[in-house]
Amino acid sequence: MLADNDPVSDSTPEAQQTLVRAAEYVRMSTEHQQYSTHNQADKIREYAKRRGLEIVRTYADEGKSGLSLEGRASLQQLIGDVESGRADFSLVLVYDVSRWGRFQDADESAYYEYICKRHGITVVYVAEQFENDGSRVSTIVKGVKRAMAGEYSRELSAKVFAGQCRLIEMGFRQGALRALASGVYSLTKAVPSKGY
Repeated sequence: MLADNDPVSDSTPEAQQTLVRAAEYVRMSTEHQQYSTHNQADKIREYAKRRGLEIVRTYADEGKSGLSLEGRASLQQLIGDVESGRADFSLVLVYDVSRWGRFQDADESAYYEYICKRHGITVVYVAEQFENDGSRVSTIVKGVKRAMAGEYSRELSAKVFAGQCRLIEMGFRQGALRALASGVYSLTKAVPSKGY
């Protein structure tokens, strides 16, 4: 629930005439098409419309891992705009905690959000079941979600590695996917040459 003093929930005639300015941040890693930047933006815009928000800027990192800030030019730009005072918005709308990042250290995720907060900009996770209102409950839930986002990446990495090891044990060569004329990919088995 939004607090009474939150600019998003203000229902005075003046507030209804002046839309609250927001930026949207979307990120997609290559393995999650259900989190495509277009799908995220659709949900963010539905949220903005319901809340009377005007999206004035989009920051999009497509095909980028959420494990670190490195390689995420748009999140770096967002943070830079906030720190330099160039941000012309008071909210950053993000689909969920994992789209902000799957940082291996949950404190890193919190740090980037805190930079925004310190400059008067609130990060809002539109698809989460909690309001990012600074309450104890939201702080606890957000911390758990951040840890879960990082853990998901660690577990996925371990599963991919185990799968690759299994394929090697079965005699398949890694990196040996072949595209067939039908568009289907097949694995090729490594066959030792004579004299091996």
